[in-house]
Amino acid sequence: MGPHPAVAAIRLAVRRVLHDVLNDHPAPRVSAHEHPPSPPLVLVACSGGADSMALASALAFEAPRLGIRAGGVTVDHGLQPGSDLRAAEVALRLRELGLDPVESTAVTVGREGGPEAAARDARYTALDAAAERHGAAAVLLGHTRDDQAETVLLGLARGSGIRSLSGMAAVSGGPGAARRYRRPFLQLDRQTARKACMVQSLPVWDDPHNADPAYTRSRLRHEGLPALEKALGKGVVEALARTAQLSRDDADALDAWAGQAESSVRDAAGLLECAKLYALPPAVRRRILRRAAIEAGAPAGSLFARHIEEVDRLITGWRGQGVINLPGKVVAQRQGGRLVIRQG
Repeated sequence: MGPHPAVAAIRLAVRRVLHDVLNDHPAPRVSAHEHPPSPPLVLVACSGGADSMALASALAFEAPRLGIRAGGVTVDHGLQPGSDLRAAEVALRLRELGLDPVESTAVTVGREGGPEAAARDARYTALDAAAERHGAAAVLLGHTRDDQAETVLLGLARGSGIRSLSGMAAVSGGPGAARRYRRPFLQLDRQTARKACMVQSLPVWDDPHNADPAYTRSRLRHEGLPALEKALGKGVVEALARTAQLSRDDADALDAWAGQAESSVRDAAGLLECAKLYALPPAVRRRILRRAAIEAGAPAGSLFARHIEEVDRLITGWRGQGVINLPGKVVAQRQGGRLVIRQG
């Protein structure tokens, strides 16, 4: 008799991702006199919640069967009393699953961008550092289809365009590693992960922040999505996740178009020419403007659609307006038919 359907589903999802990791990191050929290289290491980021514990258990089961080393990292955000003890418990559970190396790392959460964004930034910085320290080929994250639906709705509420509607990528990068982060569970719902933990008798920790209405995502999870399902019927989460994938395909195509078009709208000095920008489709032009603002020092996470729309009006609605102030002390202005975006 095979494993419970929920356990089989999470293991299959992880197995597919591990095959992708092996394809991205093929073993080099060695001569008979050389020592064979160490197998690739895959880390799981684990908070102790049901999603990440299910992911850790599936990684511990599948990795040895594919000749992959499996380790784990838990991040102590220090936002709750006893968080250090909780992190130590999670690290112990990961070791009991057979993961090695396992580490618990503490971070200091700032305030920039709000509590949720600040915690996320601190967490990814810690995960990047752990991946570099251990030479990991990939880091697995336990985001589910439900998380994807929430991310799409948050992007819609911000009015940040199609890239925000594309949600989280199944594969994304870190510093110097374009395919570091893998999200095997984006096609699985949260209940599947929780069920897999239950049938395997895996202890899980429910973070009280996930139920705290002070946090936007928590309100969306416990109030917003249930209200949408009540009004529109079941299937909202699946539809939003499908929207994310379709939006991502479109956004990737537009990003590629903008990347190809950018060199054609710059003069010999590298300045953006307003007339040539005006001739481009708005979706392509605004991507070029956003990229130029980020290159000038504007933080990507603080650069919203409304900022780019203001810069765009220097091209499409030029009436002699002055400097546009952007996040990161970046300014944009029109000078002699050229768009200048620089540190102010």
